Amino acid sequence: MSEKLKQAILQWDVRSWSTALRFWERVVQWQKDGRALELGANQGGLSLWMALNGQQVLCSDLEGVEERASALHQAYSLREKIEYANLDALNIPYENHFDVIVFKSILGGIGRNDNKQAQERVFQEIYKALKPGGILLFAENIEASPIHRFFRRRFVRWGRSWRYVRVPDLERCLVPFSAHAIHTNGFAATFGRSEKQRRILSWLDTLLFNFITPRNWKYIAYGFARK
Repeated sequence: MSEKLKQAILQWDVRSWSTALRFWERVVQWQKDGRALELGANQGGLSLWMALNGQQVLCSDLEGVEERASALHQAYSLREKIEYANLDALNIPYENHFDVIVFKSILGGIGRNDNKQAQERVFQEIYKALKPGGILLFAENIEASPIHRFFRRRFVRWGRSWRYVRVPDLERCLVPFSAHAIHTNGFAATFGRSEKQRRILSWLDTLLFNFITPRNWKYIAYGFARK
């Protein structure tokens, strides 16, 4: 996959988050003309990825998703593979419908002001919407180290209100699924102020920090869960 395409799919902190993308490509088995859903799509990068893999994709967010995402999909001549919907991850109006559901970095905002129950409901809604044997692919900003928490509170506009999940939170939410795996990645790269800085710091993570820091000090959790 080219660097340009990875940038289009992941959009930010690409080298760190691409670890999740590589993992997903190993565990997902694409169904021919399968049905796929992206939650919290924003600019629709993961919808692009699924459409490139032959899926019929519903690209969704709370509002305005077609206006934000359609230009990217048109640039790759995939507009006919993708539909758009204003959709709340807490109320997915489908049952036993999708082969693949994917999300990236949505739980913190959904759980703002310590709303743990809302975060748990997202997984309940996803479970309902997946076909038997369907797969959830997820990547999420997690609580991370005391250093990360300090800088988020001081320098990230939403850092005080978001509820960053922990790995045990994810483990509990995935209990109903027949199989799942959770991995963590990244320590220093998030402190970069530009994409170039984040890319350099992600090399340090790969060479050093991913090995010497505890699992709960990483800032990305990613994995899969099968219904």
